[in-house]
Amino acid sequence: MKQFFITATDTDAGKTHIASLLLKLAVQHKKKAAGFKPIAAGAEEAFGRLVNTDALTLIESGNCNVLYEQVNPFIYAPPIAPHIAAKEVGEQITIEKLNQAHTDISSVEADILITEGAGGWLLPINDTELMSEWVAQAQLPVILVVGMKLGCLNHALLTMEVLSSQGIHVAGWIANQIDPDMLCYQQNLETLKARLPAPMLAESPYTEDKPKLRIHGALMDLFGLR
Repeated sequence: MKQFFITATDTDAGKTHIASLLLKLAVQHKKKAAGFKPIAAGAEEAFGRLVNTDALTLIESGNCNVLYEQVNPFIYAPPIAPHIAAKEVGEQITIEKLNQAHTDISSVEADILITEGAGGWLLPINDTELMSEWVAQAQLPVILVVGMKLGCLNHALLTMEVLSSQGIHVAGWIANQIDPDMLCYQQNLETLKARLPAPMLAESPYTEDKPKLRIHGALMDLFGLR
């Protein structure tokens, strides 16, 4: 099973959007693909339980037989920092619990497992641990989603610097155009290509129609799709 962890330059940079497109790409190439969003803050009641729309999107985008609680084991109603939301209901997310949840979802018969983080890279999961520490322990290759907007150069370079300093294997990055009116979009993209020490895997242009992914050869090779 190939596994990848999706992180981003910031909240709302498009992790779920990109993770969904990657799952659909794998499915289109006859691969068994599953999504995993271990932590979600921001949910509503449906089907007799709390559900998160991002987690539902991952389930719908994959093609494996999975239970909701396998895909999204830690879920909280308010859209706030997850460690704060967990504390409000007397719970605590830990690396040990994340390991258990990861073992569970990894038992699913899949060729590709896409794990989506929450927020940005340095997300606290409790008062002492970060989600990035779990990713490092699990040795998951990281795909960085760059939300293309004003400030993205700083956010992308800072995130990549931290990833590199922690010895994380960055498999590549994907540009997600979240601001349709971004000035000098192409120039910013070229700057990122020149400065980020990892291959550009794809680009998702802004659209109000069906989402698209401009795929680079590096992504096809990474996923073993050719």
